[in-house]
Amino acid sequence: MTFKIDYTLIPKVLQKACDLLHQGEVVAMPTETVYGLAADATNGAAITKVYELKNRPSFNPLIVHFPDHQSAEKYARFSKMAQLLANHFWNSAHHRPLTLVLPRLENTNLSHLATAGLDTVAVRVPSHPIALELLRQFGKPLAAPSANPSNNISPTTAEHVRLGFGDRAPFILDGGPCQVGVESTILDMTTDQPALLRPGGATVEEIEEVLKIPILKSTNPSAMIKAPGMLKRHYAPSLPLRLNVIEPLENEAFLGFGPAENVTLNLSLNGNLSEATSNLFSMLKDLDNPKFKGIAVMPIPSTGLGLAINDRLNRAASKE
Repeated sequence: MTFKIDYTLIPKVLQKACDLLHQGEVVAMPTETVYGLAADATNGAAITKVYELKNRPSFNPLIVHFPDHQSAEKYARFSKMAQLLANHFWNSAHHRPLTLVLPRLENTNLSHLATAGLDTVAVRVPSHPIALELLRQFGKPLAAPSANPSNNISPTTAEHVRLGFGDRAPFILDGGPCQVGVESTILDMTTDQPALLRPGGATVEEIEEVLKIPILKSTNPSAMIKAPGMLKRHYAPSLPLRLNVIEPLENEAFLGFGPAENVTLNLSLNGNLSEATSNLFSMLKDLDNPKFKGIAVMPIPSTGLGLAINDRLNRAASKE
C-alpha cells in the first residue's frame, strides 16, 4: 500500500513518540486498519493508562503489535498453521490485517494487563510504514486497541482521534487516512481447528485458501472474551442504528450501498465491499449527528469483507 506522507518530518516526530512511550505514556499511531492507542506492552502502568483513557473493561484484552513475525515469536507459541498464516499474511507481498490469538510464552516481560490475565495473547504485524518504524525504533511490542473511547466508532483519521478524546487526546502520529478502514480479522489458533473471533480486513476465503481447511465461523457469545471486539455492543454511534433497511423513516440518516437513490451517504456506489469497508467508520461518524433521529443502513452482502462490515454494524446496533 502507498501512503502519501511527508516523511521528511518523520524522524523527529517518531523520536518524540518513542520518548513518550519509554516514559510510560500513550501515543496514537496510524495503522492500515484504524488508528491505535499504543502503549508499551511490557509496562503495566502504561497499559492502565490505555484502559483509563478508553474507559475500557479490564477483561477485554488488547492486541499486541510487532514489527515482524520473528519478534512475535519471542512472546507467543506458533503452531504450524499459525506459522503458515504469519508467513503468508505478515509479509509485504501478501499482507492482510490478521491477528492471531496464540498461547502466551512463559517468562516473558509482557504485561498481564495487556492480555487481561489470560494465558493467550493476540498478536499482529501491521503494514503501515509509520507503525512499523515506530515499533522498530521503540524496540518493544506495543499494545494498541483502536484510538477511541470504548464502544464508540473506530477512528480512521488523526482528526477522528482528536475529536474522540478532546482535551484528553494523547500525542498523535498523523499518518493520513487508514487504507483498510476496518480492524484486523482475529483468529483463535489455540485449538485444533482455527476459529473466527472477529471478522476483519483479511477475509475468511483468503485464510481458508492458505490453510486448505475450513475455519470455525461461529463463536459462543457467552464464552470468555479472548480477543478485542468480542463485546456484544461495540463500535456504536450515539444515534439508534437500524440494519437491512430499504426505506428510511422520517428524519433518519440513510446509509446506502450500491446504486441507490435518496441516500444521505453511500458506502460504495458500485457495490465495492473494499471501498465500503474503507468508508464505514468515517461515514458512521458523519451521520452520527443530532439533526437526525437515527441511522438506517441498506442491506450489505455477508460475503468477503461484507462479513466484517455486518459484524461491526450488528454490534453497533445492539442495545446490550
